[in-house]
Amino acid sequence: MEFIKTAIEGVWIVEPVRYGDARGYFSEVFKLELMQQHIGPVQFIQDNESFSSHGVLRGLHFQKGEFSQAKLVRVSQGRVLDVAVDLRGDSPTFGQHVAVELSAENGRQLFIPRGFAHGFVVLSDVAQFQYKVDNVYAPQAEATLQHDDPALGIDWLLPRSERKLSAKDEGGLLLKDIKPF
Repeated sequence: MEFIKTAIEGVWIVEPVRYGDARGYFSEVFKLELMQQHIGPVQFIQDNESFSSHGVLRGLHFQKGEFSQAKLVRVSQGRVLDVAVDLRGDSPTFGQHVAVELSAENGRQLFIPRGFAHGFVVLSDVAQFQYKVDNVYAPQAEATLQHDDPALGIDWLLPRSERKLSAKDEGGLLLKDIKPF
């Protein structure tokens, strides 16, 4: 596995090695020892999966306080633009984001530490999205950051008219209204 630093401290692109031949390929997509060696202590407790169609935008979600979550995200079918926004109060990159294309083809993963809002938009016809988390889901601690807040400057690669959001995601908070972690 290759671990690539991004412009924001703590966010990593993880590129598993694929061993392939005419039959297909094999790849280790997670190895705790390597994660801890490169990224530091992390203990994932749950795996989640979603399946979405073109234009579905999920996020930008985060959990506050003791329920904050670190995530390791990947795509096993299709292609998405994955985005992590820094909400850590002591961070020099507060309000900045990392955007990475994740696909079944490129095999890339993104590690997002605690203290970030996270979301993705589906760029292919469909996408199967998988992620590990290191903390339980707590609806009372969950919030949503407005995906198209001009203060964030995120290029979602799809026009607003093609993005499909839930009511919860349509009503997200603006960055200026977020209390940093």
